[in-house]
Amino acid sequence: MTSSFVLTSRQLRPETVEWEAHLALLGRFRLEVRSRRMALSPAVQRLLALLALHHEGVTRSSAASTLWPDLPVQRAGASLRSTLWRLSRSSGPHRLVDIGGSCLALAPTVGVDLHTAERHAASLVSSRDIEPVPRQVLVGLGEDLLPDWTEGWLLVAREHFRQTRLHALEAVSHRLRDGGRLAAAMESAMMAVEAEPLRESAHRSVVDIHLAEGNVAEALRHYEIFRRMIRSELGLGPSAGFRRLMAPYLSRPLDA
Repeated sequence: MTSSFVLTSRQLRPETVEWEAHLALLGRFRLEVRSRRMALSPAVQRLLALLALHHEGVTRSSAASTLWPDLPVQRAGASLRSTLWRLSRSSGPHRLVDIGGSCLALAPTVGVDLHTAERHAASLVSSRDIEPVPRQVLVGLGEDLLPDWTEGWLLVAREHFRQTRLHALEAVSHRLRDGGRLAAAMESAMMAVEAEPLRESAHRSVVDIHLAEGNVAEALRHYEIFRRMIRSELGLGPSAGFRRLMAPYLSRPLDA
């Protein structure tokens, strides 16, 4: 059993969902079946991750060619069959993959943390609620999709989720700041900064909150941290808009 959150018209509230298995793709891979951690081979892990990224399912041929791109078609197909067999041995009586003819899909009883985080992000962006977001929801938006994996087929999905969660964190921060919930707004803004230290919009959110609190010195300190970081890493300066925001508080001429 796992707990997730759904957004109502007023707030995010807990909703209990019965899952036979829970697949985690944010941060490190892990699979739990009936709350028992499963030890899986790398091939089985990759297959489950691939199926989790395709809600509608994947054909056997596509899965085989994606997971074993360097093998001939027949050997790739054999590797897929072997992987499915190992998965069935590992999961015992619990069905984790639906096999319908030529198509494979995760069983509907498998919950995926990525799917939950994506739903939360979409809800948070569209919400007008100014109540603080439950900590569990923010934590779900604080991790990248399998950041240690190097598979090429993950790159686009990883970047898509990264942008999704950053925009959600910033949207929450702006909404809470405008609603006067400054401490909660700062938590979301700092999570966005930690997720992408060179993202100017995240740093501007932090500075905006400092200014709303009347903490001009903190705003200047954070601006200077960002200015030095982006100069060191990219050889660039803050955008003209960010410089104009800080101009009234700078004792030096506006940054060139």
